[in-house]
Amino acid sequence: MVLLRHGATEWSLTGQHTGRTDIPLVAQGRDQAKAAGQLLKSFSFGQVLTSPLQRAAETCALAGFEGEPEPDLMEWDYGAYEGRTSAELAQEHPGWNLWVDGVPDGERAADVGRRADRVIARAQEWPDGDTLCVAHGHLLRVLAVRWLQLPPVAGRLLVLDPAAVGILGWEHEFPVVRSWNLGGPLD
Repeated sequence: MVLLRHGATEWSLTGQHTGRTDIPLVAQGRDQAKAAGQLLKSFSFGQVLTSPLQRAAETCALAGFEGEPEPDLMEWDYGAYEGRTSAELAQEHPGWNLWVDGVPDGERAADVGRRADRVIARAQEWPDGDTLCVAHGHLLRVLAVRWLQLPPVAGRLLVLDPAAVGILGWEHEFPVVRSWNLGGPLD
């Protein structure tokens, strides 16, 4: 399974929580998506799934893939905290932690984990080739740790930069992270 985070948006550049707000990529994000496509051009995917939100669907198309919309790949529902930055929330709610506390009128990590589990099951049931999932930062972090059979809150230990790639696989019979944050700023 290969994970691709969508390219930069206005809100990702300002650090705003962007869950269900359907905002487009900025020019930088479109360039990042094309670069990710170059990184992934040697892969042959049996199935390509994308969040139905435009920033992910556009990243998928610009990377050179035709994706099937998968609602379970939508970003974490940030509820009342949608559009807010972590710094703003820390001022108002000292000690608040997305991974532990969730959000009012939104999801908790366990909710996102259940969606990630369904995506993993769908990928594992696919008979031919690898699956590419084009989606969002927090959701893909949860998906990666669920692949590893860790609790959803362990996603706090990973970061996936805009338009970066993560590759999940197997070593013997154990699920592993083969590569992480490819194409991100450290590459």
